[in-house]
Amino acid sequence: MPRAGLSTAAVVSAALDVVDEQGVEGLTLAAVASRTGVAAPSLYKHVAGLAELRALVGVRVMVEMTERFTAVVIGRSGDDAVAALLRSYREYVREYPARYAAFPADPLHDPAMVDAGNRMMEVFLGMLRGYGLTDSAAIHATRCARSIAHGFASIEASGGFGLGEDPDETYERLIAMFLASLRS
Repeated sequence: MPRAGLSTAAVVSAALDVVDEQGVEGLTLAAVASRTGVAAPSLYKHVAGLAELRALVGVRVMVEMTERFTAVVIGRSGDDAVAALLRSYREYVREYPARYAAFPADPLHDPAMVDAGNRMMEVFLGMLRGYGLTDSAAIHATRCARSIAHGFASIEASGGFGLGEDPDETYERLIAMFLASLRS
């Protein structure tokens, strides 16, 4: 019988705590079992194994990010919405760098992640409709936005901006460049 209160969602939450403390490489069934107070075999009542747990962690990260992005773009449009989303993306990575490392590279081609990936994609696509971007133009713009946010935030999280200039200013310049490209 599973420990009272232990569920798949609770296992994933414990896994996220492990990732936050030890990084993605520290995510093991033993570490999650220790955190939840059960023996590792007991986790199999909630997840099929480490691969499924990693997928569920990736989905949870996408859901968290999508919720944040949705919250910051609601009531905004155009440049204001795009800038808010890009800032929110960077802030998530700054707040949860290890957790962000669990973000899947290509969630739209993984059956376990496609729903969460599509929900996130819809936030981006919806935001870009205000620029008249549809179909492949919207996909290209979404890729550009993700590349800007992911690339900058990942480099920043790994300590890659050691020069004296303010990274905030650099990021704002990237946002301005992207916004200019959307308007052209």
